[in-house]
Amino acid sequence: PDAHTIADAAPSPSAHLHEHRDGDAKHAHFTLQRSQSVLAWSLALTLGFAVVEVVTGFMSNSLALISDAGHMVTDAAALGLALLAQLIAKRPPSARHSFGFGRAEALAAFVNSLVLLVLVGWIIFEAAKRFTHPEHVQGSTVFIVAAIGLVINILLAWMLSRGDSNMNTRAALVNVMGDLLGSVAALAAGAIIYYTGWMMIDPLLSIFVALLILKSTFSVLRESYHFLMGGVPDTIA
Repeated sequence: PDAHTIADAAPSPSAHLHEHRDGDAKHAHFTLQRSQSVLAWSLALTLGFAVVEVVTGFMSNSLALISDAGHMVTDAAALGLALLAQLIAKRPPSARHSFGFGRAEALAAFVNSLVLLVLVGWIIFEAAKRFTHPEHVQGSTVFIVAAIGLVINILLAWMLSRGDSNMNTRAALVNVMGDLLGSVAALAAGAIIYYTGWMMIDPLLSIFVALLILKSTFSVLRESYHFLMGGVPDTIA
């Protein structure tokens, strides 16, 4: 074949680049859709069980279970904000927002972290009151509900860990991991109260979990605040 035929048969550089961009766009769209689906299912599971924990928490008079219920509600808020942030972040730049809406994710993570700090403060306050005035807790109810919550939180953590990794998904995963610890604490509190009748374990484990959640929350709060203030990324020395 002559040179003209070879040139006609070879793909042009512009065609190759165009096909590559199309593939990248389809892959990015699929990844975003999968991430949104994971967040939506996680939100539905979290809200559904939060209602169960709120009702049974007050029925059993367990601070550990009530705290876990409050954390589940905070998880739902985190997941809802993360889902909303992803939808907002897809909007293209405009004349009023020339840099787009990418900071919506960081803003949602920052707001969620502040709410979580308030929740931790409430848990510690209520636990301190129960140290001076112990209250009766239905250990068997706490144990059963906490066991179900533990299974649900493990499922949520697995779903979020397999989703798209971004700031809000990581923030939601931090909340779920903290809630998983809350379920473990409530499970232990229910078992100890049922077998020994020691009511002080309920506020004691609540404070322990609150402090663990506090430690994890500060890292997300620092990262989102740093991004919102236009700080230099940690990867740049």
